[in-house]
Amino acid sequence: MKNLVEIYEYREMIFSLVHRDLRGRYKGSVLGFFWTFLNPLLQLMVYTMVFSVILKNGIEEYYIFLFVALVPWIFFSSCLTGGSTCVLSHQNMVKKIYFPREVLPISYVLSTFINMILSFLVVFAVLIFSGFGVNPKALLYLPVIMLIELLLALGITFLTSSLCIYFRDIQYILAILSMAWQFFTPIVYKPEQVEGALPDNLYKLWKLNPMNPITIAYRQILYYKQTPDMRTLGEAVVFGMIFLVVGYVVYRQLQRGFAEEL
Repeated sequence: MKNLVEIYEYREMIFSLVHRDLRGRYKGSVLGFFWTFLNPLLQLMVYTMVFSVILKNGIEEYYIFLFVALVPWIFFSSCLTGGSTCVLSHQNMVKKIYFPREVLPISYVLSTFINMILSFLVVFAVLIFSGFGVNPKALLYLPVIMLIELLLALGITFLTSSLCIYFRDIQYILAILSMAWQFFTPIVYKPEQVEGALPDNLYKLWKLNPMNPITIAYRQILYYKQTPDMRTLGEAVVFGMIFLVVGYVVYRQLQRGFAEEL
């Protein structure tokens, strides 16, 4: 509780870092903040062309099926890869002034989370103007699954950002891991396709992917327009809390040597 109180006391610093990151993310580019909306749209076009035209999979309204899972994945992937260097990129601050070191991962994840929320404006625009529509009752669960993913992403960022201080190669390994992890998650395919395609031992391993229940829940809410299955939400909560606790404990232990290692 003492640590949480101290972090709360530095909330203005967190807000300042979030604001600076959002303003500087596309600074100097011609389109600027418009890339927040353009980036997921361009990825959607590429994936739709590949899996809906070239490698046809027969999924109805595939572009929506893909889009509602792709935007949450971009957020998680950004935290997995970019979050690993969030402490390293502020090494001058870490070495010169005192503040709770947890501020850096928290501010990075929050700025990326805000970026995802803005991207969801495009998702809702596509759902509404395409005539696909939404289920208001199911949408009540959307903030819940967003919060769960936020906790998972924060735990991952705590873990990778602390390890990266001691093992700099991790940031390059994570870029490869992120690419593999994306196809290990049911973003471009249905989870039912995996159950019959993999041997039992590999299927059990696939089930341990913490992004699986989160992706499934997003799709249940926005594509199938149903309230998410409680078991799916329960699995997502368990994975999110495990990664948050483990990531935070590792971060607290390793942060003692940050200044020396930097």
